[in-house]
Amino acid sequence: MDADHGGARARSGVRLLGDVEVAGLRSELREVVEYRKSGLSLNWVVGCPLDCGYCVRHLFGNFGMKVPRALLPDEDAVRALVGHRFFRPHVTPVQLLNRATDPMLPAVKPHLFRVLRLLDERGLTNHVLVITRWRVEPEDCAALDALRNLRVTLLVTHSGIEDERVEPVDSGIAAESLRTAFAHAERFRVVLYWRPIVPGLNDSDAHIARGLELSRHAHAAVFTGLFYRDEIRAYYRDHGLPEPYEDQARRKILPEASETRILTAAAGRPAGGAVLFRKTSCAVAYVHRVPDYNGHVGIRELCDICPAVQLGRCDAARTPPDPEGVAAMAAGLGGRLVAVTDRAVVVDGLDEQHRYFMQHGLGFQVHDAAKPHHPRRHGRADLGWPTITEAS
Repeated sequence: MDADHGGARARSGVRLLGDVEVAGLRSELREVVEYRKSGLSLNWVVGCPLDCGYCVRHLFGNFGMKVPRALLPDEDAVRALVGHRFFRPHVTPVQLLNRATDPMLPAVKPHLFRVLRLLDERGLTNHVLVITRWRVEPEDCAALDALRNLRVTLLVTHSGIEDERVEPVDSGIAAESLRTAFAHAERFRVVLYWRPIVPGLNDSDAHIARGLELSRHAHAAVFTGLFYRDEIRAYYRDHGLPEPYEDQARRKILPEASETRILTAAAGRPAGGAVLFRKTSCAVAYVHRVPDYNGHVGIRELCDICPAVQLGRCDAARTPPDPEGVAAMAAGLGGRLVAVTDRAVVVDGLDEQHRYFMQHGLGFQVHDAAKPHHPRRHGRADLGWPTITEAS
């Protein structure tokens, strides 16, 4: 990064942070490329005014940064992504601006669209996930439809939370964005991202009916729970917000009772709503008519709500990896193969980023032996589920 770009403005008008300002950010924010379960995540713009109380920005210590700022010019951001050691052309799923801002904010979306164009011009066909809860206009849809190579999925976050202390943004904005995107989508796909669902806050019968009705304006829908880490719980306590759970959890929390009520309501709804999925990548794969890149089909109980056509795609693509080859891969990344089971590759000594690199390359679940996945728990936190009896 050049020392003299501090105070300059990126092509779109979002100010580039200077070197001193960047140095003042936490190291996690300075790392603009991070591997997450849904893809290699590129976050070269940070800062958001939307103030959702449960935002993951608490985890990065920048919740107080309300004005979006760029850490890199767009061209440098693209080079950082495609030059990353874990990026594989046409294979690695990518997420843009999903960690520290909303990509559809007026000052941010010119950056989003420029990076999308730059990636598309390279002929890349990777999945690209864009998650927003802000306004989506017809001209935004035209920009997404103009891309010729990338497989773009727009996930519109809608919670229905009415407590403005928890979520000041009117959920009606996301609902309107969903309708607009679905009405205009030609090449890109639209997913209703129904989250975070929290018992007692937004899981009434009326909330569930509303979520299912909105799914009529999407190619698929994903429902999921809340990340409730220590940093987020501290914010709730400091601001006197009603605490949704007594304990924090490393994984998302969605109690079994909430899931059952949603699936029961979905089973009884009139025809016409989008297919529901538990996992983001399952919905993304479905709307693009390809197998799930996370290999969830090995965790069979996840698939009991999937349409037969998608289950067929995933089954056809599922190939248990060769243990010898996987052992070499794990060792090359600094870890150790523990086992290859019907459900997953189990490794030891690899962090999330290395495991996701393996998982997306293999199309097969890769689990950490130290953090077991429990059957019928769907990779979620233990809170709200029956006592654990076995693990995989």
